[in-house]
Amino acid sequence: MALNEKQRQFLRGLAHSRKPVVIVGQAGVSDTVVAEIDAALNHHELIKVRVNASDREARRAMTEDIAQRTGAELVQSIGHVASFYRSSERARITLP
Repeated sequence: MALNEKQRQFLRGLAHSRKPVVIVGQAGVSDTVVAEIDAALNHHELIKVRVNASDREARRAMTEDIAQRTGAELVQSIGHVASFYRSSERARITLP
């Protein structure tokens, strides 16, 4: 499901006050980290993930890998923090 700009803006506003629920360490995106992100997306739908990589390209690659492996949409990525959205069966967030 691709998000349009209005939906992306709405989700950025919701994500602003949230804290990162998963932290990806220097070891990168492992299967365990993906499982934790998947569980968090099932529960919250909209989450923030902190990616601790020093290189900008490495952070970008990790966020794209997370989005691809979890089936989530990357809402926003600023610095070391990325926001992801994936709707669940029990939708908690109603998109405009």
